[in-house]
Amino acid sequence: MLALLIELKRQEMFHIAAQFGYTAKETVKCSQELDLLLNKQLNNRKKFTMTRPSFSYSYKLAK
Repeated sequence: MLALLIELKRQEMFHIAAQFGYTAKETVKCSQELDLLLNKQLNNRKKFTMTRPSFSYSYKLAK
């Protein structure tokens, strides 16, 4: 669901940028909203990674 919201916001940002320009306040506002969604996704992934057990495998190469 979050991935869909991110994609929709990204498309909206490109549409706004095409209409008003990349440095317009409308584009910047939309970009900031996209950043919030991306940060939320990143935080969700960090939580998932921290709760998963990690396994470490080390292999020694035979000489």
